[in-house]
Amino acid sequence: MQVLSMLYLWLKAGHVIFVIFWMAGLFMLPRYFVYHQEDGLAGAMHATWSDRERKLLKIILWPALVVVWVLGLALAMTIGAFQQPWFHAKLALVLLLTAYHFWLAGYARALWQGQAKLTGRRLRMLNEVPGVTAALIVILVILKPFG
Repeated sequence: MQVLSMLYLWLKAGHVIFVIFWMAGLFMLPRYFVYHQEDGLAGAMHATWSDRERKLLKIILWPALVVVWVLGLALAMTIGAFQQPWFHAKLALVLLLTAYHFWLAGYARALWQGQAKLTGRRLRMLNEVPGVTAALIVILVILKPFG
């Protein structure tokens, strides 16, 4: 039983670590987009920003997303979270963040092709999505308000 207990703690630690990596990337990428657009969608700076965005997605965001989901689902199965209402709300918010992640990746591809679809102001506002969502997730996980 102690082995399962230790495994649970390692799963939890890994999950939290990779959530931090993922969230850092989700905060950085829209800010990169703002700077990218302000520097222009052609020339040397366009190439530099495109490279930065690609690296952030490839090295941090995509791997973190996968590990967060794998460890999160393992934790949920370990504690029987699928039967707990607070977890359903958390899962919905994580799905929202995952959709946001995919949307950011799509926006990056558009920028790389020279298409800025949103203003810098709109991107700055969208940059609040991960922070608000993370705050709600933390409240759900710590307080477990629905039983």
